Amino acid sequence: MKEYLSKNPYPGRGIVLGKAGGKAVIAYFIMGRSENSRNRVFVEDAEGVRTKAFDESKMQDPSLIIYYPYRRVGDTHIITNGDQTDTIYTYLKDGKGMTEALRTRTYEPDGPNFTPRISGIIEGDRAILSILKKDGEGTNRSFFEYELQEGQCRIIHTYQENREPLPSFEGEPRLFAISGTAEEIAAEIWASLNEENKVSLLVKTIAADGTVETKIINKNGGAA
Repeated sequence: MKEYLSKNPYPGRGIVLGKAGGKAVIAYFIMGRSENSRNRVFVEDAEGVRTKAFDESKMQDPSLIIYYPYRRVGDTHIITNGDQTDTIYTYLKDGKGMTEALRTRTYEPDGPNFTPRISGIIEGDRAILSILKKDGEGTNRSFFEYELQEGQCRIIHTYQENREPLPSFEGEPRLFAISGTAEEIAAEIWASLNEENKVSLLVKTIAADGTVETKIINKNGGAA
């Protein structure tokens, strides 16, 4: 994964779901090229993990960049790159599923890139990843369901490569090896991301007994 990420200076936002040391692993990173996108940090509160402006005086447009990437419903952990986190959260609370929730959503309205919405959930040893991307005048909604395997992870990200306009991720989520603690996994992913474009990283590990360990790294403001 380190080699894969280091070759792409701008994969955009990325989700990693896997299992290491007997624990489920969730990772989410954000990158940015504009001042507005880079002016963000991850913070944890009672509702989950959210993005916020690092310098409120420099915030230009909060739409699409201020949201909860991580929330939890019981034993189900939700991770996404936008406010579809709240859509999935609401559906799960109502006893419905992630796929039902995302059928009500589409890609982001940020032409010419039309950034895909990427989402994932982990529930026990079950993981689902999804990408919603522009397909002509419609939306291509893809879902990938996996059983978590020790020492393996899957990664999906928004952009296939760094060119204009930014092309959407293609194909199935990539399979890689994974190991270590939340802190070690975070250190490896963070070191793999382009120094100029990386903004923030969240890693969570979930033990079989429900114990959650969290590691957050913000380029603005350091680690927590």
